[in-house]
Amino acid sequence: MTKKKQKVGSNTIALNKRARHDYFIEEEIEAGLSLQGWEVKSMRAGKANISDSYVIFNQGEAFLFGANIQPLSVASTHVVCDPTRTRKLLLSKRELDSLFGKANRDGYTILALSLYWKGAWAKVKIGLAKGKKQHDKREDIKEREWKMQKDRIMKNAQRG
Repeated sequence: MTKKKQKVGSNTIALNKRARHDYFIEEEIEAGLSLQGWEVKSMRAGKANISDSYVIFNQGEAFLFGANIQPLSVASTHVVCDPTRTRKLLLSKRELDSLFGKANRDGYTILALSLYWKGAWAKVKIGLAKGKKQHDKREDIKEREWKMQKDRIMKNAQRG
């Protein structure tokens, strides 16, 4: 038996790197995404951006707002392509109720963290997040710099 080797990260379409810098991510949930054909083709070509996207609720359903999927130049002429269209998230009723309650009662924000392929399906990882204050961001930067410095010291100590 031979196993297929996949490149690490090859199934990732887009990442929201600012989310972990600006927010504390409490919980992560995987959701399906309702897409049109031209959007799938554009995502396969890597033309998606979720850096400013978040989840909104309307009539008991969740929607991804602010995600930008650029249409390909070879897209069909009779289809109207809206790059910033609000896309429906496919979640179970229990997940929807939980997210809706936490967003409204507890003051959480729901952000898109990453967009990726799972088999043939496009999935979005959404995170339940609380905003960071400026001093929290500074602490994270100090911690990251200390970790890099510590690794450098350990590397030099092993050489000598």
